[in-house]
Amino acid sequence: MAMEYRQLGRSGLKVSAIGLGGNTFGNGADEAQTGRIVNRALDIGVNFIDTADIYSRGVSEQHVGKAVKGRRHEALIATKVRGRMGDLPNDEGLSRKHIMDGIEASLRRLETDYVDLYQVHQVDGTTPIYETLSALDDLVRHGKVRYIGCSNFAAWQICEALWASDRKNLTPFVSVQPRYNILDRAIERELLPFCRQYGIGIIPYSPLAGGILTGKYREGQAPPPDTRAGRQERMRGQLTSETLGKVGALNKLAQDRGHTPGELALSWLLSRPEVSTIIAGVTRPEQVDDNAKAAEWKLTKDDLKEIDSVLGAA
Repeated sequence: MAMEYRQLGRSGLKVSAIGLGGNTFGNGADEAQTGRIVNRALDIGVNFIDTADIYSRGVSEQHVGKAVKGRRHEALIATKVRGRMGDLPNDEGLSRKHIMDGIEASLRRLETDYVDLYQVHQVDGTTPIYETLSALDDLVRHGKVRYIGCSNFAAWQICEALWASDRKNLTPFVSVQPRYNILDRAIERELLPFCRQYGIGIIPYSPLAGGILTGKYREGQAPPPDTRAGRQERMRGQLTSETLGKVGALNKLAQDRGHTPGELALSWLLSRPEVSTIIAGVTRPEQVDDNAKAAEWKLTKDDLKEIDSVLGAA
């Protein structure tokens, strides 16, 4: 299969349309399994690997670092900073101190000299945006970070950051990671058109809505015990009759075209030109191939209209 590559926002960086999420590394996949997953991803052209310092308390970064040994030049590693990593007052946030401490710790765990994309995980309302951006700019200038991005920012918060970067001649954000999938389209009101206008690449997380969009959950049936909904009451609360009805209709739509509902969910996201890459978490190497197939399916305008009709979207 031939992997599609897209620009990360308006930067010159080319990222695979299907990326690899690291939230399962150290959680659903041990070190050996992570190695198999990452190497399979690299083998088929998936170059974007997304993790974070707080995923499994640093274990995800450690597993990624070991997995890319000998193939670092093939991988684009993205990680994040913001979350609490210790018990001291400055062990969280987006202060200069925490960012500087955070990058050094991430580089050690990843066993690398640089991070391709360093993202602030959430807004820190207690730290001025200038302080955060100035620290990130220093990391870029020192070669420890190649590009910077944000996650879970509203449109106005990215706008403030871009304005501050421009005013002080600091490195700007090139991307944002929001929750975005075919069932959760809240970002289409403000964030998506903002990113289109200002060239910010969108990297959706939860593209399969925590597995709901794979079609594994059926109305009137208890979720399988080995699934996320089988283990988490909060997840079971999302399996409403309305949601499962929409997923059932999407499932039929996909099957009528010779595809799986998961492929439909990913292909739908890739039909948005503002989307640079999709981070999909997996626990088995074969799931990497399954996700990559979605990038080969190009939805037509008629397909998109039918999907909107199924979802009741305007």
